[in-house]
Amino acid sequence: MSGRPAVAESIVDLVGRTPLVPLRRVAAGVPYRLLAKLEFLNPGGSVKDRIGSEMIAAAERTGALKPGGTIVEATSGNTGVGLALVAAVRGYRTVFVIPDKMSTEKIRLLRAYGARVVVTPAGVPPDHPMSDYSVARRLATEIPGAYYPNQYENDGNPEAHYKTTAPEIDEAAGGALGAVVGTVGTGGTMSGIGRYFKEHRPSVKIVAVDPKGSVLAPYFRTQRLVAAVPYLVEGIGEDMVPRTLRFPELDEFVETDDAESFAMARRLAREEGLFVGGSSGAAVAGALRWLGRRPLPEGSTVVVILPDSGDRYLSKFYSDDWLREKGLAEHGVAARDLLGRKGSTPPLVAVAPTTTAREALAQLRQHGISQMPVLAGPESVGSVQEEEILRRSLEDATVLDRSVRAIVGPPFPEVAADATWSELLERLRGERAVLVRDRATGTPLGILTRHDLVGVLSEEGGSRAV
Repeated sequence: MSGRPAVAESIVDLVGRTPLVPLRRVAAGVPYRLLAKLEFLNPGGSVKDRIGSEMIAAAERTGALKPGGTIVEATSGNTGVGLALVAAVRGYRTVFVIPDKMSTEKIRLLRAYGARVVVTPAGVPPDHPMSDYSVARRLATEIPGAYYPNQYENDGNPEAHYKTTAPEIDEAAGGALGAVVGTVGTGGTMSGIGRYFKEHRPSVKIVAVDPKGSVLAPYFRTQRLVAAVPYLVEGIGEDMVPRTLRFPELDEFVETDDAESFAMARRLAREEGLFVGGSSGAAVAGALRWLGRRPLPEGSTVVVILPDSGDRYLSKFYSDDWLREKGLAEHGVAARDLLGRKGSTPPLVAVAPTTTAREALAQLRQHGISQMPVLAGPESVGSVQEEEILRRSLEDATVLDRSVRAIVGPPFPEVAADATWSELLERLRGERAVLVRDRATGTPLGILTRHDLVGVLSEEGGSRAV
């Protein structure tokens, strides 16, 4: 498909045609080519710009929305922005009903577009009179000239992705495309993409990612509606099954939790330069979990949809204080981050195989540590322990003047620099220390011990055993 015009008639003409970039560091070791579709580069900052344009155009064609009318919608924020930017260009007023779990940034953004924002309590049943759905329907009947797009039932929602998102992926990803992975809420994105590929390339798997607590993945598996459980990630999952979610167009569901979604979003910013929202973190975490089952031939291309930008969540999971308040502070920490918290102790204190045991002991005492790796260039060839040096020197004083080869122990187990808190916790339950290595460059970065993890827990007021 052609790219964006150099000079557009309006901002609406710049919706769509978003690029794809490979994910290298977060997908290191995965035998697939993982491409991220950057939907946050739409002019309103999210994938929902596509449906805003489509639903308003359809309403204008049918006469459901007339000049000078008011658009009323229940939204988690992004659909509101997509509708608001079209409304601004075409002269409509907007009223958006948003649950109170959504970020302050989203509310302020909607108001910046001139919208009236009505905030309702989150967590109430869909048919409750104070739910965002119920309040939006009521306002649409009370406001003269109002049009209620209702993204949960509007065919323009999946249609937008059938007509634009899917063909863009098909053209850009090439013949090796094996799967498209993305999160679901209204289901429009993945249902529209799924319909396209079922018609044009049915071998392409369509994988939906749902947050734990949502009703959608359980319904897909059992065809029974369960009670929703509150979760923190925004804009995805549902407490009911939208009509715009077409299960026959989807092949599989993967569930992710808040902690891994937020941790992955932060990793995408730090390791890939992609400043994205929690739903993007969920999409990538879900994709990697699914790909861990090796469901496709090696070398296949997989496209994962990144729905929105991180600037809407600066007061939430990008804030360490917010993560601490929600009991998730440690989950946003990777091995690389912990190395930066070692205070005055250098992250990496090491010796070469030719270093004498006496010199090694002096280094250990200088830095107040009890163990360190033995490195031959970037390769870890062993370890030395203060306790072992002292024990051996008491048996034979000449040991101190020989190289550490005489007292070298086995190398420390290694973890990647992006290893998560849960991975570190699991490894250090069985090991005294691990060597952290940057897998992209092969550079050893430092040593982490059980003491380092306990230090984080004590800082956060945690009590989890290590």
